[in-house]
Amino acid sequence: MKQTSKTLMLTEGAIMVALATVLSFIVIYRLPWDGAITLLSMLPICLYSIKYGVKKGLITAFAYSLIQFFQGIGLGLFGWGLSPMALVGCIFFDYIFAFTVIGFAGLWRTKGAVGWIGGTVFALFLRFACHFISGVLIFHSFGELWEGFSTNNTFLYSLLYNGSYMLPEMVFTAIGAFILFKIPQTRKMLSL
Repeated sequence: MKQTSKTLMLTEGAIMVALATVLSFIVIYRLPWDGAITLLSMLPICLYSIKYGVKKGLITAFAYSLIQFFQGIGLGLFGWGLSPMALVGCIFFDYIFAFTVIGFAGLWRTKGAVGWIGGTVFALFLRFACHFISGVLIFHSFGELWEGFSTNNTFLYSLLYNGSYMLPEMVFTAIGAFILFKIPQTRKMLSL
């Protein structure tokens, strides 16, 4: 295992957070009440966690979560009409927890392609779980998902709403991780 300087590690972390932030602005599809399919915006954080492990991945993902939170403010987070308690819950479940758990992508980083993909899918599933919990507990989500389909079931609505953007994000990010794993130079660069 090669020794990596702390400066290089911090620099790569900052670059990955910046790249993830830029990619989060490239929206393929946005749902009406936030939630979006982006151009692999979580992949840089996943790759950093795969390279340096879960502990450093969580720290970098936490930094990314703060940036996502400040972007959320720009999207009108405080104008959603939430009570103070619900707002705090939303900040933690939809931003801080949801984006920090992406750092778990490096959990099985030494297991080859299966580890890269498995860790990435696991981390994004944890992010989905955070949004799902927020939808059920904070927003008490129910309503019309699309024309002709509505439900009064909070669990079903949160599952379908959050799954409608998190499942494609999960699939695309896992495919991106697999493609990068197949490139020998990338695999070598991400192995310590």
